[in-house]
Amino acid sequence: MPVYVLPLQPTSPIMKKILFTALCAQLVISFHTYAQQRFPVTTLNLGIHLVQAEVALREDERAQGLMYREKMGANEGMVFRFPESRMVCMWMKNTPLPLSVAFIDEADTIINIEDMQPQTQDAHCTKKPARYALEMNQGWFKQKNLKPGTKVGGLPK
Repeated sequence: MPVYVLPLQPTSPIMKKILFTALCAQLVISFHTYAQQRFPVTTLNLGIHLVQAEVALREDERAQGLMYREKMGANEGMVFRFPESRMVCMWMKNTPLPLSVAFIDEADTIINIEDMQPQTQDAHCTKKPARYALEMNQGWFKQKNLKPGTKVGGLPK
C-alpha cells in the first residue's frame, strides 16, 4: 500500500491552521493551569479528623481562593488567614464547587459554619471577629458532626 506524504511548508494554509490550533490549545491549558493554581498545604486537625488545607495568606491568594476549582478531595480544603481578627464575609464568585465555610477565631475555635452555593455572590459572614476561614466541600462539617466551639489544630500563625 503506498504512503503519501504531503509537503507542508511553514507558510502553507494547512500548517498555519495547525499552528494556530496548537497555540489556542496551549492558551486554554495555560489558563486552566492558572485557574487551578495550588497553594502551599498544611495539615489541620479537627478532633479526630485530618484536613489537607491549602493556605491563602496574602490578599491576592485570599481573593483567588478556590475560584475555578472543579473538584476537591474528600478531606481537602482551603484555610484563609486574615492579618488580624475582624468581621469577614465570603462569597462564591467564579467558584463551581458547593462549599461550607467555618469561621475561626483567634483562639482557634469555630465561631459559625455557613453553606455556600456555587457561582453566587451572596455574602456569608462571621458572627463575631474571625482570624481564619476554612472552606471544605459542602456538608463536610455536618457529616463529621463538627459545630461551633470545635477547636482547630495546626492553623498557620
